Amino acid sequence: MEYINHILDEISSLLWDYPMIILLVGTHLYLTIRLRFPQRKILTAIKLSVAKDKDGDGDVSQFGALATALAATIGTGNIIGVGTAIALGGPGAVFWCWITGVLGIATKYGEGLLAVKYRRVSEQGHMIGGPMYALEYGLKAKWAGILFAVFTALAAFGIGSTVQANAITTLAADVMGVSHWVSGAIITVLVGLVVVGGIKSIARVCTALVPIMAVLYVIGCFVILIMNAEYVWPAIRLIVISAFTPEAAGGGFVGSTVLMVARYGIARGLFSNESGLGSAPIVAAAAKTKNPVRQALVSSSGTFWDTVVICAITGIVIVSSVLSYVDVSTIDDRALGAVFGKLLEMQTASMDGGTLTRMAFTRIPVIGAPLLMFGLFTFAFSTILGWNLYSVRAVEYVFGYRGVKIWVWIFIVAVFAGSVISLNTVWTIADIFNALMAIPNLLALILLSNVLVKDTDKYLWGGRLDEEEKPTIN
Repeated sequence: MEYINHILDEISSLLWDYPMIILLVGTHLYLTIRLRFPQRKILTAIKLSVAKDKDGDGDVSQFGALATALAATIGTGNIIGVGTAIALGGPGAVFWCWITGVLGIATKYGEGLLAVKYRRVSEQGHMIGGPMYALEYGLKAKWAGILFAVFTALAAFGIGSTVQANAITTLAADVMGVSHWVSGAIITVLVGLVVVGGIKSIARVCTALVPIMAVLYVIGCFVILIMNAEYVWPAIRLIVISAFTPEAAGGGFVGSTVLMVARYGIARGLFSNESGLGSAPIVAAAAKTKNPVRQALVSSSGTFWDTVVICAITGIVIVSSVLSYVDVSTIDDRALGAVFGKLLEMQTASMDGGTLTRMAFTRIPVIGAPLLMFGLFTFAFSTILGWNLYSVRAVEYVFGYRGVKIWVWIFIVAVFAGSVISLNTVWTIADIFNALMAIPNLLALILLSNVLVKDTDKYLWGGRLDEEEKPTIN
């Protein structure tokens, strides 16, 4: 088993090394330039996300589709993952995580546009779409669509069910002393009650849950920032300086060079917002929208909230909390990175991201730890719901609607299994299939970029956002 784990680690490291990061970031840059910086329309995107296209085709509202996508992307990675990036790559990793989010808005926009452009009406009368349909109908490469769907379904066993359920039950055991079996049974029942109702049920729960969990978490972060007021600006300076200055990026971190710091930050940003992964477009295809560009803009706002806002705030909270143990006014900016590294080693010898985040939230008296626990619980639970939908649509693409009924119950069983068993290799396997998902999705985005440009010029830059496109044809 140890040998198998070693092989899996090697495969995962190979897939998520510099070539994959370059491919993803390269796609972000390519689409940003070709689509003439759709990031400029982020305020329009946010406005559209809360509007209703009553006359548009689809099964759920634009906000419902966005909330479901955010439910899957805003997860433990936003809380613990940012801390891990800082622990391994230093404070400069936060800057590169943020940059990845800014550029990733263009890719998430492109994914949403293609999802609506090539969506179809299923035999049951609901909207279905995603990269597999763009690959089949846009590139005439159904084999690639099948591969993407298979990788998505398999990845859901890891990132979308078992590890999230295990995070919840482990938290319940550590904080409240509740048995994994008891909390696992409760989580499984709750998940089952939601997912058996299909996309509309999932969207309703996510629409109610996502705003609450995100707002409470952000409020908690701002309370900490107010408490750390005198350390916030030094933290921001350190984050920016450490992103570009090798000396400031040192201080005992594994990432002692700018390239390594960038790698940790970019990788965490990519994992956090899933831009380029191809998962979010699956639910975007079900949105009620007048034309593909409207939903593309709404989808792009998800990356803005997930990474540009939440991950950035988390990073500043952690860095300022660590710096609060020293008098920063007496330390030169270039020496601050080394001091930060030593402080980090003093606070947590394991350099663990979860420890860093818990340390920051315990600065809030009484409610700090419960607030963090609530955030982790809701983030993990909502991720399960979002990924259930992704996997169901992937299974439906390969096996038809008959396979969905069986799959839903398999997914529910996986949630309970993840709650009570050890998951030493599951994350690694999930990482492998996530990378394999990204490859055909990025292929579709690049090869269909002319379609993206044409529709963007017509609806976005042509001022025709309110124009309705012809109904989806089966």
